[in-house]
This record gives sequence, structure tokens and C-alpha cells, in this order.
Amino acid sequence: MPEVRFSVRWPDGTTELCYSPSLVIKDYLAAGESYTVPDFLERASKALSIASDRVKAKYGYPCSLAMSQLTRIRDACSRYAGRPDANIHVNGFVD
Repeated sequence: MPEVRFSVRWPDGTTELCYSPSLVIKDYLAAGESYTVPDFLERASKALSIASDRVKAKYGYPCSLAMSQLTRIRDACSRYAGRPDANIHVNGFVD
């Protein structure tokens, strides 16, 4: 499976390099785009769940790295809950 890393900038200005075991993340997030926290969380959750399911279909077990990444994204997003002006920017992808 082609894995991909994607860089995001959180509302506090910090950046993080995130992981997906599948290119499906590119169907849900676009380089250069900014998303509200709820929208980003929904998109990332869908994409990483699909990616993990693809790993499970191919190898017989879900992708623990994708699920760990999703947990980190959820934790980060929780810091900005209740801030409707907060946006997460997708800096780009590294294949």
C-alpha cells in the first residue's frame, strides 16, 4: 500500500507531520486548504478509518499506526473545541 505523510498547521501555529497508510487521505484533505476543526476531524476520521480498513482487507488486521494517528488528531482537535474561528491548514503531502 502506498503510504503518505501530510503536514498540518494547528490553530496555535504549530505544525505536525501526520501519517496515513493509504493515499485515500488525499480524497478527503487538500494541500493548501484550511478546514474548521469539526470539518477537519470528520474528514481525517473518515479517511484514516478507510485507510485502516484497506490494510485490514489486505493483511488481515487494521492499521495500528493509522488509529494512533487518528487518536492524536482527536486529542489535538479537542484543544480547539468551542473555537469556531479555529482552522487547521493542510500544508502538503509527502508520498
